[in-house]
Amino acid sequence: MKPFKLTSALLLGSLALAGCQTLPQNAQSGQALSVNTASTQEASQSMLSPMVEKRETLIGTGYAVIPIQNHKLPAQQRLLAIRASKLDAYRSLAEQVYGQYLDANTTVADMTVLSDNFRAKVEGVIYGAVLVSITPVGEDTYETTLSLDKNIVKELRVLYLSQLGAKRTP
Repeated sequence: MKPFKLTSALLLGSLALAGCQTLPQNAQSGQALSVNTASTQEASQSMLSPMVEKRETLIGTGYAVIPIQNHKLPAQQRLLAIRASKLDAYRSLAEQVYGQYLDANTTVADMTVLSDNFRAKVEGVIYGAVLVSITPVGEDTYETTLSLDKNIVKELRVLYLSQLGAKRTP
């Protein structure tokens, strides 16, 4: 199992570094060449567009367990579980629209993995999602399903890329 963790950590690290890019140096002035924000946005949109065009709608499903909700009354616990499952479904949609930021840290000593930590972060705006269903699963869980139309996904990604461009422009 340990070689698998090490291999997966190395693979994840190499994938993360594969996305890194350095700017070439201008040979005459020694300064970095300027990057055209519009061309960067076009390249980002061209990378994201094939993922969007695969499906007409994105489906996000979320789950929440009733007994762990922080309330004494069972009815209030059910309502909180419904709300939590809906938020989990929105998180699932955000992951599909924007992707996940992964932070991994592996400590190796004497060719042995001492610790392996992963963190995932999702950030974005979701609007226009349609509530498909809220369903009890078993006796202690709720499942919420949301859908998001392909056209809204495109709008969200354009909005996201324009905000990224605005942050990078001094």
